Amino acid sequence: MPIIEAITSHEPLIRLACSAGVFSLVGAWEAYNPCRARILSRWRRWPSNLGIAALNTVLPRILFPTATIAFATFVEANNWGLLQLLGLPEPVTIALAIVALDLAIYLQHVLFHAAPSLWRLHRMHHADTEFDVTTGSRFHPLEIIISLGIKLVLVAALGAPAIAVLLFEILLNGTSTFNHANLKIAARTDKFLRLLVVTPNMHRVHHSITPSETNTNFGFSLPWWDHLFGTYRAQPALGHEAMTIGIDQFRSRRDQQLDRMLLQPFIGANENYPMGR
Repeated sequence: MPIIEAITSHEPLIRLACSAGVFSLVGAWEAYNPCRARILSRWRRWPSNLGIAALNTVLPRILFPTATIAFATFVEANNWGLLQLLGLPEPVTIALAIVALDLAIYLQHVLFHAAPSLWRLHRMHHADTEFDVTTGSRFHPLEIIISLGIKLVLVAALGAPAIAVLLFEILLNGTSTFNHANLKIAARTDKFLRLLVVTPNMHRVHHSITPSETNTNFGFSLPWWDHLFGTYRAQPALGHEAMTIGIDQFRSRRDQQLDRMLLQPFIGANENYPMGR
């Protein structure tokens, strides 16, 4: 369809506009109505977190110039994958692809907690001692590259249409920004939103320093998988304002600087491996 082709052909600009728009809105919202008092100021954390985000935007484009959208277009043109074989109406195919990709991201997240070598990469995300709009883009570049490789395999296996992949990545980026935000949301509103999307109160539990809480609420966009696989936890034991965010091993201000963040997978023992406790 011409409209879909026009959207996918302008993919970088569309993603950038959506990402910047959601970040600005959520950032302003959390500044106006925060859930938790800040211990470390934005000026000390944001340059490093945003530096990681910028690196993770540029590096995959250098290493994988075709990116996921171009690869999905190739897959679609050659009728690869399960969804292409089913011959379902296009809207149904797009919806199924988005849901399947979200399930895959949930399972990948569990894997990065379950495998000690992958946890070394992922723990940089958990080592943030605050929880705000920038935490959602704080992932080690090696984790991003591995995730991209997994995503390419999934796109080929599913036969996910290019428009579905683009919509999924926009959704994933937007919900990750939202559910990592330091937002104060009324309990009744949060309870309703959790039926449809992972909320900050739901995902904040996952960033607890307590391993039994870290190993819950793995979902990024859809909240259903945690209920289905028994990894859901409604609230942290100490409450959202009193709970401690982060991991034991990397709590100094120096650990929140860009160079130390990049070196974290190679520093120290895996003593904070949560599934090892």
